[in-house]
Amino acid sequence: MISQELNDQITRIGPETQAGAVLRRYWQPAALSDEVQGDVPVPVNLMGERLALIREGDGLLPITRQADPSEAPTHHPASGDIREVQGGPRYPAVDRAGVVFAYLGPGDPPAFPNFDCFRAPEDHVFAFKGLWQCNWLQALEIGIDPAHASYLHRFLEDADPEEGYGQQFRDKAAHTDMPMTQVLREYPRPDIQVDETEYGLRITALRHMANDLTHVRVTNQIFPEAICIPMSREMTITQWHVPVDDENCYWYTVFTSFKTPVNKEVMRAQRLKEHRLPDYAPLKNRENNYHYDPAEQERLTYTGMGLDINVHDQWAVEGMGPIQDRTQEHLGRSDVAIIRYRRMLRHAIKAVEEGDEGALPMRGADVTRLVGPLSNDSIAATQDWKSASRAADLARRAECPWDATV
Repeated sequence: MISQELNDQITRIGPETQAGAVLRRYWQPAALSDEVQGDVPVPVNLMGERLALIREGDGLLPITRQADPSEAPTHHPASGDIREVQGGPRYPAVDRAGVVFAYLGPGDPPAFPNFDCFRAPEDHVFAFKGLWQCNWLQALEIGIDPAHASYLHRFLEDADPEEGYGQQFRDKAAHTDMPMTQVLREYPRPDIQVDETEYGLRITALRHMANDLTHVRVTNQIFPEAICIPMSREMTITQWHVPVDDENCYWYTVFTSFKTPVNKEVMRAQRLKEHRLPDYAPLKNRENNYHYDPAEQERLTYTGMGLDINVHDQWAVEGMGPIQDRTQEHLGRSDVAIIRYRRMLRHAIKAVEEGDEGALPMRGADVTRLVGPLSNDSIAATQDWKSASRAADLARRAECPWDATV
């Protein structure tokens, strides 16, 4: 458990806050590219600020706007109601991988790393987002907890992996006939290793199986608030957990396909079944009990809340309250990545306060040389899991029609 003072320090993100000062020194997703049409202003509520995104010629600029302070934080006004605050800040923005990123920090914005999601061609990436009614940190922390997938996302029946396109954990494990859902269900207590990297953390979950085999799942925390995880043998997910304000956040996801182009129509239609427009709020929520079905819970899923794992995660993180009370928590062995991340965030806060921005992850070096990161599932002989995991990643990249070399 931690003190209330420390909990406030690492969760609050307004313009004058300590964690907010760290997050503002990185590019933040502000809107989906599909939301910016012509010269119509797009409302952007980001990092506790009410902004608007507007296309000016070939460029994109978020601008501050006047807003009634009684508006809900996710309110989407008509474009005609958006008014620029004269003399207010104008932040740079760029369009990458189907997402418009904005930089709200001081000085020149940093370069983008050469991660897979940023160098894949347009037809190999698909972007989407969703609104969660909770603080950004608890949204991130569920994504760096490898053990939760064996419980929260437990499926009691294994569907045909060939029918699971666009859905996480509906593929086969590595190059076997075993569905990922079976692996997660039958081996629920992984050994977890965490390594610090130049971009954040590499998290390895080892599920030891029969016949001296180990299932290896490598995921990543990309500082300050993104993750990169395998979706299937073909795709990875890079997901940011972006504060709207202290008590709401958006997840922005870029799906990156290695070998074949993404079927964007299918991917978008799948996700629009669970979200409304224009605010991308989930249709299953606290008000309707996330469509909980006890009959489904008895025979099909751990949560009884459908097959979309985003709904499971949403229920878990929103159920902690708008801002999780960490003064009452008791972290265990499986929370090692969460512990390491909080330590990294506190070090970053201290570095900003001391004016040592070069000590921030990815801020003190040429980030364009950062590639990958490795993010996959593999099954290997227990004594050789490291090299086998690396070999599986290289084999996938070798079949890639775009430059995915690492």
